[in-house]
Amino acid sequence: MDFSRVELSAQDRAFQQELREFLTALVTDEVIRRDRETGENFDETVHLALGAAGYLAADYRSEAEGGFDAVRRRIWELEIGRAGTPWFHWGTTAMVARSVQAFGAPELVERIMPGVLSGELRLCLGYTEPEGGSDVATCKTRAVRDAGGSGWIVNGSKMFTSNAHNAQYVFLITNTDPNGPKHQSLTMFLVPLDSPGVEIQPIRTVDGDRTNITFYTDVRVDDDHRIGPVNGGWAVLREALKVEHGTVARDDSGLQKLATMTEHITLTATVVDRIAGIVEPGYRLGRAVARLEAAMSSPDMYGRVAIAQTMRDIAPDLMDILGTAGALPEGTAGAADGGGAEYIYRLASPTGIYGGTLEVFRNMIAAQALGLPRPIYLPPKGVR
Repeated sequence: MDFSRVELSAQDRAFQQELREFLTALVTDEVIRRDRETGENFDETVHLALGAAGYLAADYRSEAEGGFDAVRRRIWELEIGRAGTPWFHWGTTAMVARSVQAFGAPELVERIMPGVLSGELRLCLGYTEPEGGSDVATCKTRAVRDAGGSGWIVNGSKMFTSNAHNAQYVFLITNTDPNGPKHQSLTMFLVPLDSPGVEIQPIRTVDGDRTNITFYTDVRVDDDHRIGPVNGGWAVLREALKVEHGTVARDDSGLQKLATMTEHITLTATVVDRIAGIVEPGYRLGRAVARLEAAMSSPDMYGRVAIAQTMRDIAPDLMDILGTAGALPEGTAGAADGGGAEYIYRLASPTGIYGGTLEVFRNMIAAQALGLPRPIYLPPKGVR
C-alpha cells in the first residue's frame, strides 16, 4: 500500500482553496449549532447552495461524465468533512438516484435527476421495519395491484426513515408475493412522500439525531414508480446495499473514500485533537490516538467496523481524561472541550447500527473475506 503524499497541481490547490472558502462562508457556526439542535444532519440552504454551485453534480458524476477526477473527489470529501457540513443524507440521495438510473423507467429518471443534482429533490430509504431489524428481506409492507392494474396500493410501516421529512421520495421495499420465497417476493418503488396516506412521525436517537417512523395507509403508487421487475427487488436492493455497506469495487488510484462512516471518525478526530491541546499527554490519550489512526486507515467493511468500535471504545476514556466536566453536553456552562467528548460518546452507539449492526458486518467479513461458514443460530439438537 502506497502511503506517499499526493502532490497537488496548481489547479487542484486553487480548487481546494476555492472550495474551502465556499464552505467557510456557507457552513457557519449558526448552521452547525442549528444542526446539532435539530439532529437532522441536513440543512436545506447549504444543500441548495452546493447544488447551485455545481458541486452535487460534480460529486455524483464520474470523471468521464464531467464530474470530479480522483484527486478532486478526495479533496471534496475531506473539505466537506472538515467543515462539519450537515451532509450525511446526500450520500443516501445519490445512492438511490443511481438505483433509479440503473433500474427505473427512463421517464422517471428524466423527471427526478435534474432536481437531485440541483439539490431540490432528496431521496431517503424505506427499508427497516418495526419488527424486522437488520434483515430487510423479512419485509411485511405490502404492495398489491390496484383494480385497474395500472398502479399499486401500499400498506405498512418503516422504521428509521431518516430525512423523510426533508425528502420528496422514499426508496421503498415492499412484499408483492407473501407466499413466495423470502428473496423472490420483493419489489422496490420510489414513492412520493406527499402521497395521500403517507404519515411521518419523528423519533430521536440517543445522540440527538432525528429519524422517523413512516406509515403507509392505502398509498397509491403508479407503476412507472416501480424500480426494477416485480418480485425482483432483491437484485435492485443488493446493488444499493453494496454502496451502503462500502463493498463496491475500488479503483487503483488509492484516493477513494476508505469506508462508510468516515465522517463520524473525522468528527472524533477533531475532538481528540482539541483534547490533546488542553490536557497533559498520557497513556490513555496516546492509545486513543493510535486506535483512531488505525480506524481511519482501515478500508471497506473492516473500516466500517473499526470506525464504530473505536468510537465506542475511546469515547469513555476521552470523557474520563477530561474529568466530570467531560460529561457535560455542548452549550452547557463549564463543558470541557465544548462538549465534544460527550457528543462522540452518544454518537458512537448509533454509528454501530446505521446501515447494519456491527454484528452483521462482522458476519460479512467472516463469510466474504475469511471464507468461514455462515453462522448457525439454531440451538443444538436436544436443546429447547
